[in-house]
Amino acid sequence: MELSEVLRRRRMVRAFEPVPVAPDALDRVLAAATRAPSAGFTQGLDLLVLADPASTSRYWDLTFPEAGARAGFRWQGLFLAPVLVVPVVDPAAYASRYGELDKGRTGLGDVAAWPVPYWWIDGGAAVENLLLGAVDEGLGALFFGLFSHERAVLDAFGVPEGRRALGTIALGHPAADEPGRSATRPRRPLAEVVHRDHW
Repeated sequence: MELSEVLRRRRMVRAFEPVPVAPDALDRVLAAATRAPSAGFTQGLDLLVLADPASTSRYWDLTFPEAGARAGFRWQGLFLAPVLVVPVVDPAAYASRYGELDKGRTGLGDVAAWPVPYWWIDGGAAVENLLLGAVDEGLGALFFGLFSHERAVLDAFGVPEGRRALGTIALGHPAADEPGRSATRPRRPLAEVVHRDHW
C-alpha cells in the first residue's frame, strides 16, 4: 500500500473481530515500531506484547477490575482485541547513552538534565509507526492511555523498575464500530497549521 494511502486510512479502531493476528503480520507491525527515530540511537524502547488470551484477560482485569464498569463501557468490541501492545521506554538508557564519550559534551548524562524528555518523543514516533504498520497489514489499532493503571500493569507483567509505559495499543482485525465523539471535529486546514518564515 502506498504511504499516502496508509496515512489517509489510519484511524483509531475501537472494535475487533475475535480472530487471531497471523504471527508474521504481527512481527511486521512490531518491526515497524523499531524503525522509528531514536535520539543517539539509544533504542530505549521495549514492546510488551500480550497475545495469549490469559495475558489479555489479565490485562483487562487490572485495568477494568469492576465488572459493572466493564459492562457499561461504550466500546465492548475493544475487549475482543487479540493483541495488546504496551510500548515501554527507559529514561535511564537515554542518560546512559548521552553519558558516553561521543555524547558526553551534551550534558545530558542525567535524566533530570533533559529539558525535553526524548524517550517520550521517540516512543511516540514508534507508536505512530506501529499504527501505520497495522494499516499496511489490513489490521486495526487503537492507542489509549494507562493512566492510574500504569504501574500495576508493568508490575504484573514483570517490567523492570524505572521503565515507563506510554499507554497500550489494541491490535487486530477491525469490526464495525462507532467512531469516537472526537472524530466529528474538523481537521485544521494546512494553511492554519503551517507558519512559513514567521508565526
